[in-house]
Amino acid sequence: MLYSYVQFHEKFGNMTFMKFMNPIFRYRSQILSNNLFCQQIRTCKTRQSAVTKSVKTEVDTNVKPIGEKVKETTKTASYLGIILLGVGVTGTLFYAVFHELFSSKSPNNVYSQAVERCKSDVRVQDKLGLPISAFGAETSRRRRQHVSHIIFQREGRQCIRMKFYLKGSFHQGTVQLEMIQNDSGNYEYRYMFIQVDDLLQTTFILEDNRDKFTSAPQLELSL
Repeated sequence: MLYSYVQFHEKFGNMTFMKFMNPIFRYRSQILSNNLFCQQIRTCKTRQSAVTKSVKTEVDTNVKPIGEKVKETTKTASYLGIILLGVGVTGTLFYAVFHELFSSKSPNNVYSQAVERCKSDVRVQDKLGLPISAFGAETSRRRRQHVSHIIFQREGRQCIRMKFYLKGSFHQGTVQLEMIQNDSGNYEYRYMFIQVDDLLQTTFILEDNRDKFTSAPQLELSL
């Protein structure tokens, strides 16, 4: 009988003990799980608090006094004004250069067209000799790039008078011209002639429209 009890205890005793202890183990596991979850929550809160503090610190350091903000705004406005002024000056210079080079009323364009008109005349070619070069008055530095010209008003019309020189293989000549603004606002030759530096002081008249502007007084301007 005692042997049967011992065998029964050995066989079923461990199972009973495990059944008895199983709820305790489960409860303990739940407690451990809850503790780990709470620890994770505390860790997240700690990290969130640290991030919030760092953000507050950055915000606080970026906050500047009103006086300093006003100074920075004034400095920015002054820089912007300087930039706009530079852009305006650059635009004005570009406009002046463009007008000087490409406008039909610019002295440079009048000079270029007059030179081509003179070079294309057969009489000038025969008298001066090819090739023909054009140049302006000689300066103190012995440069001949300056073309003498004056711009004036006559009866409300803009006029330009110009003088330059031509040189060929035979002779040299002096070109004098005057252009006047017509009703369309464009320049038109009033006269243009070439006086050759030879013994006879030969003169070739390339343009003569003075009769067309008879109402205009004969104004002589020295170049």
